[in-house]
Amino acid sequence: MNKLLAAAVLMLPCLMAIAGGTPAPPNAYLYIGWPNNGEVIASGKPFRVWFGLRDMGVAPKDVKYPNTGHHHLLIDTDLPAADQVIPSDRNHLHFGAGETETMIELAPGKHTLQLLMGDDKHIPHNPPIYSKKITVIVK
Repeated sequence: MNKLLAAAVLMLPCLMAIAGGTPAPPNAYLYIGWPNNGEVIASGKPFRVWFGLRDMGVAPKDVKYPNTGHHHLLIDTDLPAADQVIPSDRNHLHFGAGETETMIELAPGKHTLQLLMGDDKHIPHNPPIYSKKITVIVK
């Protein structure tokens, strides 16, 4: 019996690392309001990306309040690990002031956009709340 208890205690940190620690509100839905999937965007000038969110609130980074988080825009990349801090680079844009839209400019070509909510410490919720990945074409 002691061996079973010891094994369970040793596995607990592994199980906790599988997902972020902040619970996601049930029925939360994240989406990109604009541009639409397949949208053709004029090159050489910034365009607006509008973030849509239902059944969840937006709060700035470092503000821990139930059922809230802040947006991260993923450009030309896949979802990061759900149990780690979301990277901050040219492919992972953070909106820690609680922004719900942004202006971006992309090079000509095909690009993917996806939103991911992060908690007060930039870690995805459990389970992660993310939008469908869309494709835009910059010409």
